[in-house]
Amino acid sequence: MNANYGFQATMTAKPGQGSELVNLLMTGLQDGNPASTDYCLVYLVCRSATNPDVVHLTEGWTSEEDHHRLFAGDAAQAMVAKFADLLDGESVYTDYTPVSGKLVP
Repeated sequence: MNANYGFQATMTAKPGQGSELVNLLMTGLQDGNPASTDYCLVYLVCRSATNPDVVHLTEGWTSEEDHHRLFAGDAAQAMVAKFADLLDGESVYTDYTPVSGKLVP
């Protein structure tokens, strides 16, 4: 299966809350959450090497429609609602169309 839609989000947690933000994002991989489905092909959570409160999320999906459909579900919306308590400002999103690369299972 190919990733035909993707995006990267850069989020800044409130001071000292980077670990909580990472933990919240990792719940996206739990059963019933969007990233646990076969439609999500890439779900990578990273922290800045210089600022532990800056977190990067990269996702790759089978299609933009699949992403939006699953993101509108209850599980994803419950996770998003928790971001408000952790984020310091607006997240920066960049969408893209994956071309090629490497993913090792």
